[in-house]
Amino acid sequence: MKESVAKFVPITSEAFEENAYLAYLPTRSDCVVFDPGLEPEKILTAVFERKLEVVAILCTHGHADHIAGNRALKEHWPDAPLIIGVGDAIKLIDSAENLSAGYGVPLTSLPADQTVSEGDVVECAGLRFEVRETPGHSSGHVVFIASELTPIQVVGGDVLFSGSVGRTDLPGCSFEVLERSIREKLYTLPDETIVLPGHGPATTIGKEKRTNPFVNDK
Repeated sequence: MKESVAKFVPITSEAFEENAYLAYLPTRSDCVVFDPGLEPEKILTAVFERKLEVVAILCTHGHADHIAGNRALKEHWPDAPLIIGVGDAIKLIDSAENLSAGYGVPLTSLPADQTVSEGDVVECAGLRFEVRETPGHSSGHVVFIASELTPIQVVGGDVLFSGSVGRTDLPGCSFEVLERSIREKLYTLPDETIVLPGHGPATTIGKEKRTNPFVNDK
């Protein structure tokens, strides 16, 4: 492996403070967008300012605050495949499943162009992401792991946060399942692995194993 030259730019929407990520290699003109949220215009601005083209839209899970911008991005880049874990694909097109109906503002996305499962690999924009299924916060949640980068980078959605974990008080959630996902799918990665969460600042696996009050090694 070589030192990472990939750029992961967080783009945060205000209402739910969710993070989308723009990932690209500075030597290329294409990019990937993860979890486009409730303010897609911020993502579009970031892409256009860098003179990039979106070649894939990857969703860690199907809750409304992480898929609300899918339609806007597909309008600009209709050939960019929309990719999500197979277990959460229904959430893209069902406002009850993606929880937006419960907030009184039902929204849907375009359907998935491709679904992924444990062990699949997504290659786009010169980057390679391994898929691991990480249910608990959402039944079909996945994370995307750029294991060829040094340090490894994980686009982690709402599984593991800096000092916290994803909510488990929502329909289809389970803390026991989430804890197992964290211990078996994330805490097995090297301590220096960077986690890019769906909310809040980036963290590392080592820090969370030592200090996370919900799931730690103590």
